[in-house]
Amino acid sequence: MKNFTIPTKEQVSPANQAIFDNLQGMVGFVPNLYAIFGHSDTALGDYLALQNRKSSIRAKEREVINLVVSQVNDCSYCLSAHTQFAKMNGFTDEQILDIRRADIGFDAKLDALARLVKATTENRGHVEAEILENFFAAGYTEASLIDVTIIIGDKVITNYLHALTDIPVDWPLAPALN
Repeated sequence: MKNFTIPTKEQVSPANQAIFDNLQGMVGFVPNLYAIFGHSDTALGDYLALQNRKSSIRAKEREVINLVVSQVNDCSYCLSAHTQFAKMNGFTDEQILDIRRADIGFDAKLDALARLVKATTENRGHVEAEILENFFAAGYTEASLIDVTIIIGDKVITNYLHALTDIPVDWPLAPALN
């Protein structure tokens, strides 16, 4: 398999250099998965615009989506990064494992979300009516469904990019599910 190089700030376009500076300031480093986008002059900015768009989905719900999609797609990079973000959003280690299993006993609304996300990801958008009905019964709206779908797409992009490039994980490794 080809070895993908992680570009440095000096190796990317001026627009990407500015984004690298912003990431350095916000996160303390430029995560490898964001840096790999820097091989394209426009992809990193485009991806961050998608990732940071306004949404009806709260930060905690976003992390549920990110963790479930990454678990289904077996993306060690995204599981590791989003385990850290989930902790920053107040989830415990045990709750994070429950989220990754899409079996959330501590919050019925998040459970309905996780089950929809898992079914959507595993079945490429084709979910059983009961799962969709439970999502809406939990209080989500049609707008929520659209926003959830966009976040799933966002996470699929990075899951697939990591699978294709196999760049090193530069976050503390997420534990394996038992």
